[in-house]
Amino acid sequence: MKKKKKLYEGKAKILYETDVANVMIQEFKDDATAFNGKKTGRIKNKGYVNNQVSAHLFRFLSGYYIDTHFIDVLSENTMAVKRLDMIPVEVVVRNVAAGSLLKRSDYKEGEELKVPLVEYFLKDDAKGDPMLTPEEIIEQSLCTEKDLRMMKNLAIKINAVLKLFFSRRNIKLVDFKLEFGWDEEGKIVLGDEISPDTCRFWEEGSGEKLDKDRFRFDLGDVEKAYEEIRRRVFLEETAEA
Repeated sequence: MKKKKKLYEGKAKILYETDVANVMIQEFKDDATAFNGKKTGRIKNKGYVNNQVSAHLFRFLSGYYIDTHFIDVLSENTMAVKRLDMIPVEVVVRNVAAGSLLKRSDYKEGEELKVPLVEYFLKDDAKGDPMLTPEEIIEQSLCTEKDLRMMKNLAIKINAVLKLFFSRRNIKLVDFKLEFGWDEEGKIVLGDEISPDTCRFWEEGSGEKLDKDRFRFDLGDVEKAYEEIRRRVFLEETAEA
């Protein structure tokens, strides 16, 4: 497979066209941003960690009949992925009160939610990724009502699978962001990544943050936290028994 022209470059990844139809190369960068790009920096080996963690979790989810864009790992920081027509909606699932939820509610940080909350945000940096209601998504023709229902159902299923996966590794899955797209047959498929960039991971018991919040809030040991998540993700599957 040959890398061809750059199709897209975002804050954390670059997508390249290849000489294989409907297959792209997704390259993970060490660049880090927070607060809608207001804070920037680099996290050593972030691209490597996010690529390896995402690949492992995509493989794991496929065992639960969850379709993803992942095809194969190509190098330390690149993977081959299916080309998707991405839906410009970020789906956020919350299990524990944290982040922006605290600013618009009376929840206290760390408070367990009675049921997972599923929220939607417009993927638009220029507008600050505003929150959307399901009705707004349909009204703006970002996807169909059927597509939205499918994304929500998949998000809930992914949450259930990953909560258990991380719980067995002594990690609390606080919340996370998912992105979906349509494949060449029009099927909803999970894309983007699942990593410490897109999830909040807390150590069970101590509550130590093991994700991008360490970069956001200058907590230190950012690289160490990312590497610890990679190490836990790759623990032998017998650890789940």
